[in-house]
Amino acid sequence: MTEHAWDTVTGLIDGQADDWDRAGLLPVDLLRKLGADGRLCAQVPAEYGGRGLSSLENGEFTARVGSLCSSVRSVMTSQGMAAWTIERLGTAEQRAAWLPRLTGGELAAAGFSEPGAGSDLSAIATSIRRDGDSVVIDGRKVWVTAAHYADLLVVFGRYEDGAAAVVVPSDAPGVRVERVADPLGCRAAGHAGITLDSVRLPADAVLGGVGLSLPLLVTTALAYGRISVAWGCVGILRGCRTAAAQHASTREQFGKPLAEHQLVARHLAELLVAEQLATRVSEHASRCWDSGSPEQVMATVLAKHVSADQATRGAETALQVLASAGARDGHLVARAYRDAKLMKIIEGSHEMCQLMLAEHAVNGSI
Repeated sequence: MTEHAWDTVTGLIDGQADDWDRAGLLPVDLLRKLGADGRLCAQVPAEYGGRGLSSLENGEFTARVGSLCSSVRSVMTSQGMAAWTIERLGTAEQRAAWLPRLTGGELAAAGFSEPGAGSDLSAIATSIRRDGDSVVIDGRKVWVTAAHYADLLVVFGRYEDGAAAVVVPSDAPGVRVERVADPLGCRAAGHAGITLDSVRLPADAVLGGVGLSLPLLVTTALAYGRISVAWGCVGILRGCRTAAAQHASTREQFGKPLAEHQLVARHLAELLVAEQLATRVSEHASRCWDSGSPEQVMATVLAKHVSADQATRGAETALQVLASAGARDGHLVARAYRDAKLMKIIEGSHEMCQLMLAEHAVNGSI
C-alpha cells in the first residue's frame, strides 16, 4: 500500500479514536468506506476487489491503524479473518460470491468462542445440520468482535463427522446479535454475542460443503487473526513510545526534562526495545507467511505471543512515564493500557500460545 493510501486512512481516523472509545461505537459509514476501498481485508486478491497486499505490507498497514485506534484495527482483523477463511476453505463459486461483498462495503465477523468453549475450542457445541438442500444452525457464540456491525457472520460449528464454517447473514431469521456492554478494551470494536436458533440456510452456505477436522478449521482461521493481532500490538507500542517520548521531552521536574532523569530514560529505552522486538518477530512471521515457509504456524504463534506481551508491558511503562497526564479516560495511553491486555486473551490466550510453543520446542511442530 502506498504512503498516500496510508495517509488517507490516517486522516479518516486520527483524532477521532478518543471519542469513539468513550462512545463505544465506530461510525458505520466509515467502516463501509474503508471496506469498499478494500482496506478492511487488504490481502484479498485483486480479482475479488481486494488490494492483493502481501502479509508484510498488510502488517505495516495494520500497525499504522493500530497506532491510532485499536477498535478500527480489531474490525480489520475480524474482516480479514472472515475473508481469509472464505478464501482458504470456500469453493471457487463461494469465493466469487462472497469475497467481492467483503471488499465492496459489507462487514463481517468470525464466531469461534462459546459459553463452554474458549481456549478449548474442541468443546464447540454449535451444530450445523444438513436437512435436504438446507442446513440448520443452532448454537451460541460469545465475544465476537465486530458482530455488532456485521452483515455476514462466519460461524464455526460441528458438521457431519467433523466441523465446518458457514456464512450466515446477520439478518437471517433466528439470528440474534447482542452487544457486549462496557468491554474493558477495544470498546468500539462491536463485540457481541450471537444466538442462532434453528437458522435455516441453503446448503451452499457451508464453506467447501464438507466437514473438516476441527483443528484444521480453527488453525486456518486463527492464523490470520494471530498475525493481525501481532501487528496491531506493534501499532500500540508505536503509539505508546511516541506519546511517552513527547511527554518526557517537554515535562520538566527538578529543573530538567523527565527524559534526562535516568530512571525515566530507562523506561523510554524499554519502550523502544519492546517496539523493536514486536516489529521484528511480526516481520518474521509475515515473511514466513508470504514465502509459504513450513515455519509459518510456529512463527505466527510466536509473533502473537511476543507482541501481545510486549504491548501489555509497554503500555504500562508508557502510563508510568506520563503518570496523571495519561491516566484519564480517552487518552491514547489509557486506551492502550486497556486494549493491550485484551491482546493477551484473544486469538489464543497467552497460556495457550505458551503451550503451543512448548510443544514446538519438544516435538518441533505445532
